[in-house]
Amino acid sequence: MEKSIIDVELLKDTRLIVWSIKDSRKLYLEGFYGKPLGNARPKEDFDEPLILDPIEGVYLLEKDRIRVLSGEKKKNISLSSLIKKTKLTLDNFESKYKIYKDLREKNFIVTPGIKYGCDFAVYNKGPGIDHAPFIIQVKDGSEKLSAAEIVKAGRLATTVRKTFIIAVIDKEQIKYLEFKWWRA
Repeated sequence: MEKSIIDVELLKDTRLIVWSIKDSRKLYLEGFYGKPLGNARPKEDFDEPLILDPIEGVYLLEKDRIRVLSGEKKKNISLSSLIKKTKLTLDNFESKYKIYKDLREKNFIVTPGIKYGCDFAVYNKGPGIDHAPFIIQVKDGSEKLSAAEIVKAGRLATTVRKTFIIAVIDKEQIKYLEFKWWRA
């Protein structure tokens, strides 16, 4: 069965919104993409438009799952234009996108990790089905990691009971560094 392309509106600040409730539910249930507007704990039958994170939007546009429209005339936005706009508002977009795409293609459910103070929360099955076992911070291979950052990450990860992972892109290769904490 061929998947239909879903229309998404690009707002001025690079947020993307799916106005159709039917399409919102479909996209959310197919891969837990986006978040229903104002609904912290969505169920299958939510009645709110879906807000997509810009990284999710780029991924879905690249996979031909969505069509991004902008302005009163509903002008079609290309993948390169969406990437260009997203780069203006999201620091380290290229690295974050590579990690997001790698995890999605390994069949993980990836959501924004802002509530954990990191880049991504990663689920095996999806929000509301299981808890995110991993939180991920993206770093470039050239970035240094201070002892204070490691301690901060350890405190955060143990507080929220998650495995803290630093995802590093070094010479186009992705490496995942897992931190385990134990009490003496």
